[in-house]
Amino acid sequence: MTGHSNDDLLGLSRRAKSALLWGVVGALSFLVLVQGYALFVEPLVSIAQGALVAALVGIGAGVGSYLLEHRIAAWSNQRAE
Repeated sequence: MTGHSNDDLLGLSRRAKSALLWGVVGALSFLVLVQGYALFVEPLVSIAQGALVAALVGIGAGVGSYLLEHRIAAWSNQRAE
């Protein structure tokens, strides 16, 4: 053990790590969809274009997750009560 708590890993809060992971999930999901389309129909974009759009999707998913996660959790807690 290095004495760091789990909240301190890589200097990121749990909320930031969660948003980062949702961004990765968003980017990889987009790449899977593009690859599936290319296998069954025809390539929509080049590899470079796909990587660029996947990065934009990942950034959007990460930012959206960071901004909305606490609101959705509060809404969910309120519904449970």
